Amino acid sequence: MTLQIHLRRTMGRKILVGLSVLAGTWVLLLVPLPEAEIPGNGLAASGRRAFEWAQDSIWQELEGRFVQARGQGCDTLRPHATRAFETLKELIAATGRGQREPSDPLFEQMEETIFETGVSIAGCPDLFAEYLRLVTDARNSMKERSRSWDMNDRMTRETMYRILYGSRAAVEEVMLQLPPKDVPGLALGIEEPSETPFASILGVQIHSGDILVSRGGAPTSALIARGNDFPGNFSHVALVHVDAQTKRASIIESHIERGVAVATVEEYLRDTKLRVMVLRLRSDLPAMQADPHLPHRAAQASLDDARSRHIPYDFEMHYDEPSKLFCSEVASAAYNTVGVRLWMGISTISGTGLRSWLGAFGVKYFETQEPSDLEYDPQLRVVAEWRDPETLYQDHVDNAVTEAMLEGAERGERMCYDWYLLPLGRLMKLYSVAKNTMGDEGPVPEGMSAEAALRNRWYSQRHASARTLVMKKADAFAVSKGYRPPYWQLVQMAREALLEIPA
Repeated sequence: MTLQIHLRRTMGRKILVGLSVLAGTWVLLLVPLPEAEIPGNGLAASGRRAFEWAQDSIWQELEGRFVQARGQGCDTLRPHATRAFETLKELIAATGRGQREPSDPLFEQMEETIFETGVSIAGCPDLFAEYLRLVTDARNSMKERSRSWDMNDRMTRETMYRILYGSRAAVEEVMLQLPPKDVPGLALGIEEPSETPFASILGVQIHSGDILVSRGGAPTSALIARGNDFPGNFSHVALVHVDAQTKRASIIESHIERGVAVATVEEYLRDTKLRVMVLRLRSDLPAMQADPHLPHRAAQASLDDARSRHIPYDFEMHYDEPSKLFCSEVASAAYNTVGVRLWMGISTISGTGLRSWLGAFGVKYFETQEPSDLEYDPQLRVVAEWRDPETLYQDHVDNAVTEAMLEGAERGERMCYDWYLLPLGRLMKLYSVAKNTMGDEGPVPEGMSAEAALRNRWYSQRHASARTLVMKKADAFAVSKGYRPPYWQLVQMAREALLEIPA
C-alpha cells in the first residue's frame, strides 16, 4: 500500500512538473519579439511624399455631370463627344511636337479632357471604343515623350502618373457604368516587334522576355498595389520564357508562400487575376539593336536560375540583393544579367504609418521596385491589357478599402493581432520551418515571422469585413441612384465601414 502511495505521489509530481514546464513554455511563447526599428522619415525630409489628388470637389462635379449625361441620350451627347475627341487628338499630336517639359500646361489640359470626355460618354456605349482608342494613344504618346525626361524627378513622376494612372481610372469609371457586353476585355497597345520565340495567351502573341504585370485578388495584393507614394493598379510581376523548339511558355514568378517558381500558362492564369498587362522591351533601344534576342537571353537566365536553386521570397524588398527575390526582382535581376536596368524610376514609400505597417510584414527597404511603377519605364511598351468588368469592380472595392485602412495607418493606427494566438503561431512557424527543410510549404511562409503571419491574418480579416460592408453600401447606392458608385464614393463608404467594425 505504501509503495502504491509512493508511486502515485511520484507520478503526481512528474505530471505537475510536466504541466509546469508546459505552462512556462506557453508563457515564454506569449512574449512578443521586440518590434523591428523602422527607418526614420528621411524620404519625407528629402522632399519625397505621397501623391494626393485632393480633388473631391472635382469628382463630385464630374459625377453630377455624368448623371446629367445619362439622361440626355446618345443623340444629344454625340456632338459634344465628337468635339472632345477632336480636342484630344490635337493634344496628343501636340505632345510630339517641339521640346516639352513635364511642367507644360498641355499635359494638365490633356488630363482634364480625358476625364471630362469620359463623363460625357459614360451613358453612351457606342462611343466607348473610340474613347478607349484615343486614351490608349494618349498614354503611348506620353511614354514616348518621357524618354527624354528624368524619371526620378518629382514633376516628371507626377505628370506621368496623372496621365497614365489617371487615364486608366477615367476609362475604368466608364467601363463600370456600361453593360458588360459593351466592354471589351482586351485593350491592345503597341505591337512592339520582337525576334524572340513566341506563344499565344488569351488571344495575344507574347514573346520570350515579355513581362506580365497583374493584380491578385488577396487583400495583401491591394496593399502591395496601393502601398507606395504613387498608388497603382498592379501587385505582381512575372517574366515570360518561351522555348525556341517547343514554343511552350513558362512563367517565372516569386510567390510569398514559396519563393521563385516556374509555372505553366494555365497555372499562372489559375491564380486570381483581376487584371493583366503585357510589357515588352522596346526594339529601338541600342542594346536591342545590337542583340534582338536579348530579352530571350534574360528569360533563359531567369529560368536556369529558378531551376538550379531554391530562391526564397524577399520580404525585405532589397532589389539589389539577388539571394532572395520578390516578384519585381525576378524581372529586374533577369534583365540585369544582359545589361539592361529596368525601373528607371524607383518607387518610394514615405508615409510613416505605411512604413510601419509594411515593416510589420518584414519590409526594410522603402525605396524599391514596385510592380505598378514598371509601366512608367520608357524602355518598355504596353502591348496589351486584360480587364473583366466584374473583377474590375472587385479591384476598385478592394482598393477603396485599402486606401481607407492606410489613412488609418497614417493617423497612427497600429496593425494588431490576437495576443493569445502567438504561441500557436510560433508552433505553426516551427512546423513550417521543418516543412521548408524538406522542400515543402508550411502554413507560415518562409521568411515570415509568426508575428507577421498573425498581423496578416488581422489585416485580411479586417479588410474582408470592411469589404463586405462596402459591397452592401454600394449595392444600396446602385439601387437608389441607378448607377454604380464611382471610386471616390467607394472610398467614402470604406471609411464609414471601418468605423462600423471593431478594431
